[in-house]
Amino acid sequence: MEKHEIWSSVKNTLSIEADAIKALVSSVSSEAVSEAVRLIGDCKGRVIISGCGTSAAAARKIAHSLCCVERPATYLNPADAVHGALGLLQGGDILILISKGGNTKEIVNLVPACKSKGAALIGVTENPDSVLARESDLLLKIKVDKEPCPFNMLATASTLAVIAVFDAICIALMQYTGYTREQFAVIHPGGAVGDRLLSGGK
Repeated sequence: MEKHEIWSSVKNTLSIEADAIKALVSSVSSEAVSEAVRLIGDCKGRVIISGCGTSAAAARKIAHSLCCVERPATYLNPADAVHGALGLLQGGDILILISKGGNTKEIVNLVPACKSKGAALIGVTENPDSVLARESDLLLKIKVDKEPCPFNMLATASTLAVIAVFDAICIALMQYTGYTREQFAVIHPGGAVGDRLLSGGK
């Protein structure tokens, strides 16, 4: 594979992923996203997020971002969840389950406990006909036209799309809750961001 062919492949991937993110503005339900902001912003409990594979990577990132805007959140390993870790989930919490196809067994297995405990369930999937979509209190349908890989299977653009929507939710939450720079300085004193916050820099 020649250098120019490698770069052509890279550019193609970046273009497809950029188009996928841009398309979210018109493809994602504004009502559903607004309701997600309201639910998370008004939540007095915790936000617990679970997913498998690349959805797990997205879930971990989303949990961290929510913590950064003072919405207490954590990632729950779905394998551990059904072996007792679901005790973390309580009434008044929000459970966010991420599954591209919406029928991932490990994820669907968490639904009954969520219902039993009286937690709110936000389902994130591209498949509105899936078990997850049907069982969710709030469905966030996030779908991309295609993945960049030649098999249209490796979850790359779709994973970025989920992260991007929740990035947008986190920014909206900052405004919804009146989150301040001073609050951010308390929980993020480390690194270059902490230096800027504590010095008053922009």
